Amino acid sequence: MPFKDILVALNSYPDPTPVSVVEDAVAVAATLGAHLAAISCETHVQLPGHFISAPMVDGMIAGEAAKSRKSAHELLAAFDAAAAKAGILHEAIFEKCLTLEIPDLLVEYARLRDLTILPSSSDQWYAEAVIFGSGRPTLILPVSPSRRPFQIETVAVAWDFSRAAARAISDALPILELAKQVRIVTVANEKALGTKRSGEELAKNLSRHGIDVVLDKVDAKGRPIGEVLESYTSSQNADLLVMGAYGHSKWREFVLGGATRSLLSKPPLPILLSH
Repeated sequence: MPFKDILVALNSYPDPTPVSVVEDAVAVAATLGAHLAAISCETHVQLPGHFISAPMVDGMIAGEAAKSRKSAHELLAAFDAAAAKAGILHEAIFEKCLTLEIPDLLVEYARLRDLTILPSSSDQWYAEAVIFGSGRPTLILPVSPSRRPFQIETVAVAWDFSRAAARAISDALPILELAKQVRIVTVANEKALGTKRSGEELAKNLSRHGIDVVLDKVDAKGRPIGEVLESYTSSQNADLLVMGAYGHSKWREFVLGGATRSLLSKPPLPILLSH
């Protein structure tokens, strides 16, 4: 199914999302021919106030909410301008909510879209909630100002024969079909793959979608999986990494796989994650 309805979450507090992420999100929607909705929240901070006088607490909360409201409106205005310039269908959504309500709010909106875009500057709690709770793929965009504009030339796919990796490839098909080059990488000597199937069989499956792939195998050599994938994507000058999100959640306590955790904290390139 093509991506026709995309959501981008723009943080207003404590630090607003860089405008470069807004521009990248618009570029994603333009590339995919999709409608793009941007959501930003006026965040009301919850502070322990039992040891501070009520007027002081109220003043602090009101001041922080005002900062958040100003940032949210500025981000949505920048989004409207960038989307109009790119000529894409778009919608700006402004919400008000408590800090602890944001993850659930984003999950609700994400479940109604084909893809959700999050900046890497998002609170990791928010990102984990969307990745594991939305049932839809999530695109994490780096906030580095030195990164080149978003494009889909070379797409790398992390493949380990797992359910999550298979889900990620299925979700990413609309992007893989647009890419000029798709590289499937399997990391050896990092964990037991537990299969007798070959990467060539995956390549055969993708060829039926008109996708020609290059198969690569990289030796972990004792390195963490996140480091291996970062090095690989850099050496291939990849524009996007597709991978399964590993982990599970119980009562909002997320247990992440090594690659998911390390790449979420500081992604070196845009990463499409599915769970």
